[in-house]
Amino acid sequence: MYAVVKTGGKQYRVAKDDVLKIERLPGDEGDIITLEEVLMLGDGAVVTVGAPLVAGASVAAEIVEQARGPKIVIFKKRRRQNYRRKKGHRQLLTVVKITDILTDGAKPSAKKAAAKKPAAKKETAPAADFVDDVSLIGGVGPKLKEKLAGYGVTSLKKIAKMSEADVAKMDEALELHGRATRDEWVEQAKELVAGKPPRAKTDRARADEE
Repeated sequence: MYAVVKTGGKQYRVAKDDVLKIERLPGDEGDIITLEEVLMLGDGAVVTVGAPLVAGASVAAEIVEQARGPKIVIFKKRRRQNYRRKKGHRQLLTVVKITDILTDGAKPSAKKAAAKKPAAKKETAPAADFVDDVSLIGGVGPKLKEKLAGYGVTSLKKIAKMSEADVAKMDEALELHGRATRDEWVEQAKELVAGKPPRAKTDRARADEE
């Protein structure tokens, strides 16, 4: 059995267990929503066309994810007018899974699937002898420490929590030319927070032993 539904100004042909992206609808992951505008129902050779809607028909769907579409760039230019405008747009979308096609006024069950929550990250407690000084990171001298402070980074804990996107943003803002990634600042910060000696000190000790 299939149905043709209308939502967000568009029409979709759907069947049970289909997953599709539609214009954003309110709700949380796992919520069951009802699409009321059913234009047509098909069951084998039997086809029911609405006028404009099929009476008593609806489609139940479970919200899988609240997402956004790909970025679209809108660029306007007027020749010889020194006029240029550039904008970006990402459409708000809802990913849904069709759970049932209902007829004769039937209502979907109010069951809400348990949304999977990401496991909480365990934060490593700083060691007792931990010294929160960004200059302990290999290659970070007084001038670079000052630049980091101007950017708002004055703590090893903050560097240790940075994502790849955060590091890339900092690298671009401070013109580090990939230094933070190349020298593994985040990994070094995590080691220092855990109480390990600075890498530069460890390297010197190894050189002395050799």
